[in-house]
Amino acid sequence: MPLIIFGAVVLLGAIAVIVISLRRNSQGEDDDPLQTRLAEFIQRGDVKSLEEIELSQPFGERVIVPVIRRIGEFSARFTPQKAIQDTARRLELAGNPWPIDAATFLALRFILAVVLGGFLAVVIFISPPSNASDNFLYIGGATFAGFYLPHLMLTSRITRRQNEIRKAMPDALDLLTICVEAGLGFDAAMSKVSEKWENELSLAFARAIREVQLGKVRREALKDMADRLGIPEMTSFVAAIIQSEQLGVSMAKVLRIQSDSMRVKRRQRAEELAHKAPIKMIIPMALLIFPSIMIIILTPAALQIMENLG
Repeated sequence: MPLIIFGAVVLLGAIAVIVISLRRNSQGEDDDPLQTRLAEFIQRGDVKSLEEIELSQPFGERVIVPVIRRIGEFSARFTPQKAIQDTARRLELAGNPWPIDAATFLALRFILAVVLGGFLAVVIFISPPSNASDNFLYIGGATFAGFYLPHLMLTSRITRRQNEIRKAMPDALDLLTICVEAGLGFDAAMSKVSEKWENELSLAFARAIREVQLGKVRREALKDMADRLGIPEMTSFVAAIIQSEQLGVSMAKVLRIQSDSMRVKRRQRAEELAHKAPIKMIIPMALLIFPSIMIIILTPAALQIMENLG
């Protein structure tokens, strides 16, 4: 039992290290943190050397992230290209939450698996002798947990981002409709939506607008935006916008129809989750609530029976 508790503590510590070292930079992924900190010192008028500015960075950004990137660059030579592409796709769906590429993410999974498995193996080696099969099970479980933990974190990010975009789409389409009906063009209306809110959908709109301003065709920019989000609702919305441009249909009318459709889908999704709630409640009720109720109800009766029989 102490060994299991110690392994759980080690696992939680590894999770904390990953979350701290891979947190999103508040200044943006494309910004150099050293240049940003140098600009801050210049604005404040502080005179410091470049070495002092670099040492003022957090330990994760200064040591852990560069080491993981180097390992990722080395492991990319031996990793199948399809695995890298699939991981890059998933990172794109998650909104690139960490400042690492696909090869570095894959390397991080193997590093964490080796670290957790190796550390637990060392602990078992220096601990008193115990059952070999149990030790093998503990080491295998720690290794599997270390390898699968980043995957779970990335999947959670993807799900949370897509749910956030689904919730924001009806309101965003309403604002798009109002702006288009007021006389703005579609690009200007998307810019207005990106300025109005600060969420994943507004960031996706802002990126698509920047691509259009840099010379990409709006049709291609919208398709790429739908591919980056990976949501069927956004794919159908982009297809309707492109078709309305090709056929000359009123943009405001198409946006109004799409907005109503999104609201109906959001209500249906909420009803579906409400119907699933009783089924999901069965597990905690069967494992936690019912045993407690049975103990409270039957314990006095059991004590009386034991007293009478004794």
